[in-house]
Amino acid sequence: MSRSKKLASNTLLIGVGTVGSKLLVFLLMPFYTAWLTTAEFGTAELLTSTANLLIPIACLGITNGIFRFAADRSSNKAEVFSSGVALLGMGLAGFVFLSPLLLLVKYFSSYYFLILAYVLVANLQSVCAQYVRAIDDTRLFAIQGIFNTALTVVFNVLFLAVFDFGLIGYVLSVIVGNLVTVAFLVWRAKLWRVFRPSAVRWQLIKEMLIFSLPLVPTTVCWLITDLSDRYMVTAICGEAATGIYSASYKIPTLVNLASGIFMQAWQLSAVAESSDESECSRFYSQVFGGFLSLAFLGSAGLIVCSQLFTGILLNSAYADAWQYMPTLLCAVAFEAVVSFLATVYMVKKKSMHSFLTAMIGTVLNVVLNLLLIPRLEAAGAAIATMVSYGAVLAVRLVDVRRLMRFDMHVLRLLVNVLLLLGEAAVMTYVKTGKLLFTALPALALFVINAPMLLKSLKRLLLKRA
Repeated sequence: MSRSKKLASNTLLIGVGTVGSKLLVFLLMPFYTAWLTTAEFGTAELLTSTANLLIPIACLGITNGIFRFAADRSSNKAEVFSSGVALLGMGLAGFVFLSPLLLLVKYFSSYYFLILAYVLVANLQSVCAQYVRAIDDTRLFAIQGIFNTALTVVFNVLFLAVFDFGLIGYVLSVIVGNLVTVAFLVWRAKLWRVFRPSAVRWQLIKEMLIFSLPLVPTTVCWLITDLSDRYMVTAICGEAATGIYSASYKIPTLVNLASGIFMQAWQLSAVAESSDESECSRFYSQVFGGFLSLAFLGSAGLIVCSQLFTGILLNSAYADAWQYMPTLLCAVAFEAVVSFLATVYMVKKKSMHSFLTAMIGTVLNVVLNLLLIPRLEAAGAAIATMVSYGAVLAVRLVDVRRLMRFDMHVLRLLVNVLLLLGEAAVMTYVKTGKLLFTALPALALFVINAPMLLKSLKRLLLKRA
């Protein structure tokens, strides 16, 4: 199978699994917002976001290391997995030892065991899933994604509607779903045969740590970028405002969903093609053009529909959430391109570059949150998120070019950014003729990007070289 068709096939398989699972969660938003008050929903989102912040710290970033090293064609899979699991065990033991520090934060003290369980189980599930993806068992990777989400949804209904556990049930459903998925992956992929204490290699652990450790603060930086606005909105505006702001993220997440599906398949292809520098650069140029079009067209279409989707999918108590969506949709478009550029760091094993560029966005985000939220409330948080991702995008465009030469379509990217910002501004602030004036920049984005997207899709589906 050609590399283009392999990328298309993996994207399709991962897409089926991911879309199926995420669509279930998306369609259940009316259920969640009906059973949880805005304050409860805000607290639940804050707890899961905090746990997600702790996940990469607890595992020492080894989930990224297992994928990167196991994806190498020449690697010894048993040695990579066994060494990675050994390192994970050390990291989780250290996390459990230090976890009582969470009790010092009054806000989290009531949910200590919930956060602890969330972090431990999520890391186990992630390591198993990333290993399965690295060995190119895309079908099983997709199945486990659907299985995991289906379980989470079932337990959500059970814990919220039947037992009325409230926000605790909302978080607990994720924990139980992950735990059952770990058991499924161990059984289906026969991981007990892959893990062997005798296959643990300390030299390999050292190499994996060198690659993985810089990705821990990188992931933390991105999570802080996503979390700091919610913490500050909670502190300044209250939990109800955080609940509405968190709900406004749900529709922009669709762009992240599409981007994430592709990125999981692309990372595998990028590592596989990394041995030939010129072919790798050419492949990057071809794929980046289509990806750029997809990210901006998706965001543009959702901006036009943001107010409509809010009325359909969210409870009336969350009606104001649409106001933040256009700005957040710009942010996720920038984030998608930033994530694509990060694959260059992964291929070249330059994880420190990933950290340093991410830190720029995090510092800028926190500063802007402090300046804007007291003045603009949640709208200021959305603006801060958008500007910080835009800044990282600009920095990575320059930095990545030093590591790999490929066509970044800089002029088209700049025009896309300006048109998307204009569309978001019109949707947010224009009162009369909103849809008409919003449709104009959206149409221009379509005219600019549709030909490139169609060309890239044709190449992926038909090219045999």
